[in-house]
Amino acid sequence: MNCIIVDDDATARLVIKQLCKQTELLVQEEFSSAIDAIKYLNSNTVEVVFLDIHMPTFSGFDFIKTLKTSPKIILTTSDKEFALEAFEYDSVVDYLLKPIKLNRFLKSIEKLSKIKNKTNKENLKTENQDYIFVNVDKRLIKINIPEILLIEAKGDYINIKTEKKNFIVHSTLKKVDEKLPSNTFMRIHRSYIINTDKIIDIEDNSVLIQKHVIPISRSHKSALIEKLNLL
Repeated sequence: MNCIIVDDDATARLVIKQLCKQTELLVQEEFSSAIDAIKYLNSNTVEVVFLDIHMPTFSGFDFIKTLKTSPKIILTTSDKEFALEAFEYDSVVDYLLKPIKLNRFLKSIEKLSKIKNKTNKENLKTENQDYIFVNVDKRLIKINIPEILLIEAKGDYINIKTEKKNFIVHSTLKKVDEKLPSNTFMRIHRSYIINTDKIIDIEDNSVLIQKHVIPISRSHKSALIEKLNLL
């Protein structure tokens, strides 16, 4: 994985560079200014950003809010007080307190590796498969994935709602989610997975798909908005 370091403290940047040498991370660039880092990201692909929260004129949080498409971010700071706010951003993977110790740094890199491996698996799964089979009353029934509108959890069962019919299946949302392409299907609530291609509109904390109004949980809303093709 490649990375950049954004910190106005030269010593802090040097420490992170030395820590990166203990891993497979490749430091592409380092910046003392968040604004300079944003300019770099506008024309370069970066997988990870080590980001200081406290920087003059433009803080680490300002930096995150400015990015349209954000790489994975590991925040570095001397303050514990911002940890809760930090994890409100989907792109934030970890929160490292200075001075950063090697064993704690390696745990962050382990988190990054797990996220990358999961993403790679999701990109590979069912990309070329446009159907699934479900067991309904001891019959295996073929469902065309593009026809699925949403899946709703109902106790030990799930209700797969398609354009033509509903199917009650003894399964879980987690299991069916593993079978669906992540580019079009997304869990937006503990009880719902939706086909984002079928969204008609979004209002407040709900999504309209055909005549179905589906709630969006607060923890999933920002990820859904980020996934949509907004003007």
